[in-house]
Amino acid sequence: MTHRTRLIAALDTKDRQQALSWADDVGRIVDALKLGMEFTYSCGFEAVQEVSSGHSLFLDLKLHDIPNTVASGLSALASLRPALTTIHASGGSEMIARGRETLEKAILPGETRPKLLAVTVLTSMNAEGLAETGVDAPPREQVLRLGKLAMQAGADGLVCSAHEIAPLRDALGDDPILVVPGIRPAGASANDQKRIMTPAQAARAGADWIVVGRPIIRAENPARAAQAIMDELASA
Repeated sequence: MTHRTRLIAALDTKDRQQALSWADDVGRIVDALKLGMEFTYSCGFEAVQEVSSGHSLFLDLKLHDIPNTVASGLSALASLRPALTTIHASGGSEMIARGRETLEKAILPGETRPKLLAVTVLTSMNAEGLAETGVDAPPREQVLRLGKLAMQAGADGLVCSAHEIAPLRDALGDDPILVVPGIRPAGASANDQKRIMTPAQAARAGADWIVVGRPIIRAENPARAAQAIMDELASA
């Protein structure tokens, strides 16, 4: 079976009606919608349910706390039935294991468990940024270290930059679901992202999902922009 890289549109806004408009506009084109901290904290769970209704949801809240607190948070988030949700790999193996166990207990018979993704190194970080936090390793080395830890602890997949896809595949094989933000179509502004690739480059590298926000939602025609990326992925 041919590998297909799927597209997640990131609906990053505090405006409920704007998110609903974008979901209606691009939800029929892309494979999933991402709602993150900005929207969830501003608008609440009811709005998340409303915007994501009828769509696969990537709920990207990047939980990072003591294991018991993260487990309790994931238990609450499970009620939103996301397809994918995130925690920080740097929270450690116990936190990740408790999170996976919680999600397994939170679903009803016959339901699909949300996939637990561990965030490795944010795509806004480079070697200098890591060094500021006391991590002397370059981003690729740190991503590999955290990726191995997370998968051994029970994560279903990882969030990484496109530049770490190949080394992660070499180290961990095809098992991890790799979700890749920091994707910018050719000619688009990098904004605050530092480790970026185009959709086609990420697809050829082996990404399972790519996340694209501003190049879609800030386009003059978001639906056309989303379709162009889907076409690029199909021909990659």
